[in-house]
This record gives sequence, structure tokens and C-alpha cells, in this order.
Amino acid sequence: MVTKVVDLRSDTVTKPSEAMRAAMAAAEVDDDVLGADPTAQRFEAEMARIMGKEAALFVPSGTMGNLVSVLAHCDTRGSEVILGDNSHIHIYENGGIATLGGVHPRTVPNNPDGTMDVDKIVAAIRHRDGAMYYPTTRLICLENTHGNTGGKCLSVEYTDKVGEVAQSHGLKLHIDGARIFNASVALGVPVHRLVRAADSVSVCLSKGLGAPVGSVIVGSKDFIYKG
Repeated sequence: MVTKVVDLRSDTVTKPSEAMRAAMAAAEVDDDVLGADPTAQRFEAEMARIMGKEAALFVPSGTMGNLVSVLAHCDTRGSEVILGDNSHIHIYENGGIATLGGVHPRTVPNNPDGTMDVDKIVAAIRHRDGAMYYPTTRLICLENTHGNTGGKCLSVEYTDKVGEVAQSHGLKLHIDGARIFNASVALGVPVHRLVRAADSVSVCLSKGLGAPVGSVIVGSKDFIYKG
């Protein structure tokens, strides 16, 4: 007789263990708005260290993490972000970057492996001479793992190449890394190396970890302060 049911609808369908509940109840807390919460401070510092970035910020959700990141990079209305046509930010996040930030999405087709052709990314970058007429390209977004292509992992070589394109054109690179640790394990690449080319990364804590809520964004100290 079956005594336990495993819910496989999504890796978000997880619940904290009793030990996790006890740790939450006993956690030392203070005012996080004033930056005085010691538990949040330790968590953010550890996530920044693991990801190889200067700083981190805890946020309630992955959607908020991506939104904050895009708006911090695209702080001028009329900015444009290049992202996959089948990406989570474009499909599932309520058009928040446009609705709340006035950021125009310019989509490039996602391949079956979750990548976008590099030459198509380059072709989508707006020329500065057209700034009077067109949105200004400021950001490229990748997703790793890529959910809508079956959780495909983007290689470090591909990510580095896109990072080189961004840097050479004066753009920023954000990675929607909701499941970046899955990609790290699957590829056998340390997570800090996998995101080295990125200016910012969002990571979900509720994906298979049992955490009831939460995500974190990482990047430079200036980026986190701005976010």
C-alpha cells in the first residue's frame, strides 16, 4: 500500500522540513529595511561569495528578482532588453519590465537548447545613431537552466561569448538563474564560473530546496545598492 505521495507537478511544490521550521522560528532578526537583520546579512554575504559577486539582495520572488535586475540596468525609460522569445521573463512575468519600467523587450528566437544565436543577438542591438527613433539597447538576458526548452543548460562557453558581446557593445548581461545550481551540477562547472560573465544573476530558493519563499539577486555593490 502506498503511504506517501510525491507531488511531481513542479519543483516549486516543496515544503520546509521541521528542522527548517525550527531554524526559521529561532532565527535572529532585526529590521531588514535598515540593513540591520543579521540573518539576512549572513545569507546575502554567503550567496554573494558562492556566486563570485560582490553583493546580494534577498527578494520575495524570482519574478521580482528579474524585474529589479532589469530595472536597475535599464534605469531610463525607452531602454530595450534583448531576450529569448520563449524566456520566462518574456512569457510568464506579466510584462512587468514594460508595465512598470517602460523597458521594451526585443525578442530573439530561442533554439531547442535554450540558446539564442549570437549573430542574431548582435543583429538585434540598436545602433546609437538611431536613438532619436528607436529604444536604446542596454541589456541582454539569458536563462539558465532554460525552462521552456525542457530545462536545458547553457554552457559556460556560450555564456562567456554572450558576455563578450555585451561588453563589446557597452551592454549589461543578466542571467535568470532560477535553477542555476541545477545547471552547475549537470555541467560539472562551479556556479561562480558559470555566471562569471554576468553583471547580475537571480536565483530562486524555492526550487526543490524546501524553502517556502524567496529569491536572491547578486551583482556588484553598486548594482545591489541601486536595486
